[in-house]
Amino acid sequence: MDIRLVNLTKVFADKDSEVRAVDKLDTVVPSGKLIGLLGPSGCGKSTTLYMIAGLLNPTEGQIFFGNAEVTQLPPEKRGIGLVFQNYALYPHMTVKQNILFPLQNLKVPKAEALQRAQKVADLVAIGTLMNRKPKQLSGGQQQRVAIARALVKNPDVLLLDEPLSNLDARLRLQTREEIKRIQRETGITTIFVTHDQEEAMSISDEIIVMKDGVAQQKGAPQDVYNNPVNLFVAKFLGTPPINIFKGYIKDGGVFIGEDRILDTELPNQEAIIGIRPEGFEVNKEGTGDFTFKINLVEYIGRDKSVIAENEYCESPNFRFIVDADIKNIVDGRTIKAKIKPHKCFIFDKLTEKRLQ
Repeated sequence: MDIRLVNLTKVFADKDSEVRAVDKLDTVVPSGKLIGLLGPSGCGKSTTLYMIAGLLNPTEGQIFFGNAEVTQLPPEKRGIGLVFQNYALYPHMTVKQNILFPLQNLKVPKAEALQRAQKVADLVAIGTLMNRKPKQLSGGQQQRVAIARALVKNPDVLLLDEPLSNLDARLRLQTREEIKRIQRETGITTIFVTHDQEEAMSISDEIIVMKDGVAQQKGAPQDVYNNPVNLFVAKFLGTPPINIFKGYIKDGGVFIGEDRILDTELPNQEAIIGIRPEGFEVNKEGTGDFTFKINLVEYIGRDKSVIAENEYCESPNFRFIVDADIKNIVDGRTIKAKIKPHKCFIFDKLTEKRLQ
């Protein structure tokens, strides 16, 4: 089932002020896909999820599940499964009882309910833990119980609100892989809210990047990474983050300081230059178009992570990644590098929209 949001807006107001948490959001979540709502704290992603779930009423706009408008329907009438950040498990109940609880409210016959509970427990790989209580489970196992409880109702839509934020790094990696597997096996249309761009990019079919209640860009994760529409999106995606420099365009060239790093057909103007960490090409001779000083070299397996400086960089230092076999990268040395055109973006200095 697809989800369609039309002019969806949420304003929180009191007598002194108002906050537009979500502002005229128009988008379609395709049936059977996993979509990541991504952005910093306060960008409106959880508010959007809660409006889709029916926990918040929109100030304006409409929500459609398939061809049916659900804007005014209560949550229990929408056919959703919702997983909260804190899992919200009942501590006095066993895993089995937690999973069965929604079916008891729906008055599903006991034999059918037990069968469905075991089926989803097996799906999320906790089928052997049915008699344990939440305190006897790891964080990752508790998260799986919460997902099983949401799935046991056979929902049309699965909504996940920051589901991995309470887990340690290893469990986050494992659990996000499980979420992807479960979504693929069930085919349920899923919306996944997170502030972690690595999580969103690793498991989502598409991401929607949000800022100040406004959707900035939507697309396949790698497409958004490779073709950001503005400086905010470029900065938000990528680890290490994109490197930002003061630059300008003159006579068909893109300049950082006196270094002409690229050709362009854009008119003369000041600009913001963004270069991805993998966008620096260093040869054995240390020659190229862009000059910088190396401050520190870190070995990270097959690559080197280089911390360098350039007076036109937005930050005191910038970071780039090169092959570990490059020998001439030495602390304290000033060298040059070529800039890969497809890893270098030019942004308007005032609007911060991408120009090239």
